[in-house]
Parts: sequence; C-alpha cells; structure tokens
Amino acid sequence: QVQLVESGGGLVQPGGSLSLSCTASTFNFSYYYMSWVRQPPGKAMEWVASITAHSGKTYYRDSVKDRFTISRDNAKNSLYLRLNDVNADDTAVYYCAKETAPPYTSRGRGTQVTVSL
Repeated sequence: QVQLVESGGGLVQPGGSLSLSCTASTFNFSYYYMSWVRQPPGKAMEWVASITAHSGKTYYRDSVKDRFTISRDNAKNSLYLRLNDVNADDTAVYYCAKETAPPYTSRGRGTQVTVSL
C-alpha cells in the first residue's frame, strides 16, 4: 500500500510563503510522476501541480502558475511544494498524490494550509 506523509502546513498571511513536504515509502518513488492536489473547504479536490519522474518537467494549474513551485528529491523519496504570494483561495488541505489525474486515491492524509490575517 502506498504511504505518503505530508507536512509543513499552517497559518500564513496573504502574500506570505510556505513550504510543504511529502515523504514517500512502500513504492519506488523515482519511477512515478507525482502531484500535489488540494481540497478547498466545501469544494471538490483539485489538481495543483505535477512533476515528471526524472526530467523534472513541471506542470501547474493556471491559478498557481508563477507562485507555486513543485520539486522532488528522488534520493530522499521526497516531494515538495513551495507556495509564494498566497491568497485566500489557496486555503485548502494539500495532499501529495501518486497520480496525475483523478480520483487521486493514492494520496496522503494531507496538511492544512490556511491563508488569513
């Protein structure tokens, strides 16, 4: 069974920054594209960003492009998301996922990011 553990969430002010981490185990992390997805309060899960297994090519949803950065360290079985210039619409539970498309069943328990003054 896939094990993914996210960390780094918290309360951040609008315009601020935050870094999320995800540690993977029980599967060969370096073989897979990985994604960050999020679920805003009262809304459906939405894709945020993905990264290829080795080349490091990245993909972002339009609303986070140029503000968020996805990265990975295959030697550490770790996935990262740097959030810059956050706003209230970024408030959500953030999950790392082993898929790049719904339903994102192979994901961690998530980490809460709240953007507020």
